[in-house]
Amino acid sequence: MHMDLFFSIYTLLWILACILALIVCLSDSHSFAFSRGDYWKFLLSPWKIVTFIVAAAAMVVIAPYSGDPTWDAVDAGFMSLMTFLGAPWAIGSVYRLATRKLPLKQALVIFVVWMFTVSWSYDLYIFFRDGHYPAAWFSNIFASSFLYVTAGLLWNLDWNKDKGVIFSFREKTWPYPSPAAFGKIIWFALPLMALVTAMIIYFFFK
Repeated sequence: MHMDLFFSIYTLLWILACILALIVCLSDSHSFAFSRGDYWKFLLSPWKIVTFIVAAAAMVVIAPYSGDPTWDAVDAGFMSLMTFLGAPWAIGSVYRLATRKLPLKQALVIFVVWMFTVSWSYDLYIFFRDGHYPAAWFSNIFASSFLYVTAGLLWNLDWNKDKGVIFSFREKTWPYPSPAAFGKIIWFALPLMALVTAMIIYFFFK
């Protein structure tokens, strides 16, 4: 295994960022939505679980045939899972941070969770698997972030009788469990799902 000076410094910096983000979380855990039971009830609604399983299965199945030697069923699997668990929170938190509904210190945690999912976990896996930092590490940040944002928006879709289809993170009580059926939001979900599908096809078969 080898790592040149740039990647050694870069890796050290993101590890330090992860440690600092963990300290921030532990010092004020109650202020983070993912620390509350309502977030997990919000996330584990049937239609979100089904769409995650379908998307993750597609990623895992096609990854070995993508032509990119850095993609396999393992990294496709763990990145899909982390996206499902974290993207709805991260995208919602970005909106609430921008509208000053969250303290600024949460920006670091959002950034670290986002980057660890779309890049750093993949980088680390490839380094230990292949013995070197992945050549496509930089471009992967943007490609994977597109999927991350789209997934976060998709799994924040909701419906209520007064407003119709909404992004749930705009509501004061977010995150909240919602009984809304997939049929209520399908025409808004389909374009986001189509974007993800198109990006997967492009990303894996370009």
